Amino acid sequence: MDQYEKVEKIGEGTYGVVYKARDRVTNETIALKKIRLEQEDEGVPSTAIREISLLKEMQHGNIVRLQDVVHSEKRLYLVFEYLDLDLKKHMDSSPEFANDPRLVKTFLYQILRGIAYCHSHRVLHRDLKPQNLLIDRRTNALKLADFGLARAFGIPVRTFTHEVVTLWYRAPEILLGSRHYSTPVDVWSVGCIFAEMVNQKPLFPGDSEIDELFKIFRCYSFSTAFGFLKMFVRYIAFVWQAILQLFSASLFNSLHLVKIKL
Repeated sequence: MDQYEKVEKIGEGTYGVVYKARDRVTNETIALKKIRLEQEDEGVPSTAIREISLLKEMQHGNIVRLQDVVHSEKRLYLVFEYLDLDLKKHMDSSPEFANDPRLVKTFLYQILRGIAYCHSHRVLHRDLKPQNLLIDRRTNALKLADFGLARAFGIPVRTFTHEVVTLWYRAPEILLGSRHYSTPVDVWSVGCIFAEMVNQKPLFPGDSEIDELFKIFRCYSFSTAFGFLKMFVRYIAFVWQAILQLFSASLFNSLHLVKIKL
């Protein structure tokens, strides 16, 4: 760890603390994620092992780069490239962001490129939210981060836990307890993030799983919501009119459908 000098703490979560740091050899600014190793007999947390193994296999311009792994003095550090902002902070600090369709499209395009790369390599992110989308404020480059809950998937679809994804960005099938899900759960999260970029507020800000489902189904007709429950977990056509009413009409009209070539 002598190679890295901590500058300041920039974040803290369930599994560790993130520092802004400096590489003494290259003088490069990096992000240093210290993983908590609470019990000696428990070893390295599975989330850290998962994040390391997946990020070492994935190299893409819209996925945060893992540069090094340091294990010393009963501590584990992950060394990442440093990006000085996340999408949540950007939206909070720039209320005018929603009125810039070009920038909204730019960020949405990069999110979709990153998640398409993950899915093409059979990886579910499972925790997409604005806080996990890092931005370089100089170039507006956006990168997916925090792969602690990510999982590799195959065909047929494996059984997964339903306790993933931050509540506001969680797909209905997960809220209803499904353990057999796939790439659509990430796509749902992307849709929620897109709506939040446009509206500058969360699309479905539920305070419990039941409340979250209520807010989702309120956007559809009763028969559609009931049909979804009855046919669980098949997918049915969405009733879009109720969703469109959540957007400001003038802004939504200015955001043409993005045609993405991945």
